Amino acid sequence: MSEPAAAKSNPFDPALFKPEAISDETLAANEALRKATSAGPDWWDIGAPAYRAAVAAGRGPFPPPPKSERARTLQIDGKGGHKVALRVVAPERARGVYLHIHGGGLVFGSSEGQDPMLERIVESTGMACASVEYRLAPENPYPAGWDDCESAALWLVKNAKSEFGTDVLTIGGESAGATLTAATLARLRDRHGYSGFRAAILSYGNYDTSMTPSQTLTPERGLLVGKVNIRRFTEAYLPKSADPRDPDVSPLYAHLRKMPPALFSVGTLDPLLDDTLFMYARWIAAGNEAELAVYPGAPHAFNIFPMPLGTPANARIDAFLKRAIS
Repeated sequence: MSEPAAAKSNPFDPALFKPEAISDETLAANEALRKATSAGPDWWDIGAPAYRAAVAAGRGPFPPPPKSERARTLQIDGKGGHKVALRVVAPERARGVYLHIHGGGLVFGSSEGQDPMLERIVESTGMACASVEYRLAPENPYPAGWDDCESAALWLVKNAKSEFGTDVLTIGGESAGATLTAATLARLRDRHGYSGFRAAILSYGNYDTSMTPSQTLTPERGLLVGKVNIRRFTEAYLPKSADPRDPDVSPLYAHLRKMPPALFSVGTLDPLLDDTLFMYARWIAAGNEAELAVYPGAPHAFNIFPMPLGTPANARIDAFLKRAIS
């Protein structure tokens, strides 16, 4: 079958969600991913710092991504005197700026680990890319990461023109990065009166920390991410006193008026499938433009790892961004 089935005009086409929609190539890639990620200790057993160090040293399931020769790091002022780093990859003449927020369950990931993605988007769209080095849990629980992303976005609103020669802004992220993207858009609208982002890329985010049905029904040990992982991440970043349905934590419950056009992407085997389906519907119901791309058989993070459906998904993301700044 043809892989780019997500291009169907009706994103809720039942055919996309049936087992027979999954290609043999995707099934084989899923099995390879399962084997690659099944070995080794769980991060909560050895601690997040030790796990991060192992991944950085190449002892994870995949080698560390290559560094971009043209990447540079900017240090900007965050809240409470905290400095926030922005990893920047930019062309000579930027057509816009893409603020990227990485994933990793709010416990893992780094701006330096995004160089290949930033390079791809620079080449595909002509935009400058800036990835936020936000503080991670459990050392820095909520709202540290949220505050850093808000600071980065506000800095770009004020300084993109002088720094990159353009004030055309877009924003996006994957997994926890998509969660933070939605929260950042709401914060800038409500706290700073800014709703000028041209586009948002929202890839398989967790938009309901109290857990959607697809989260609660997923196996304890799923493909890459299961119910155990979701709970452990939540315990790491969310204080016990916090409300898991606080709109700042779970943007599914936020007012979504005055949001930019968004592209929602998700695989049908992702435990966060419902999060994307629900958020897409709420985005539309609030009067915003949105597209939904559903990829049959794709697991969580499928466009970050070397998966067959990642190529068409990333091409659609790049095309969406390019149209937004045209």
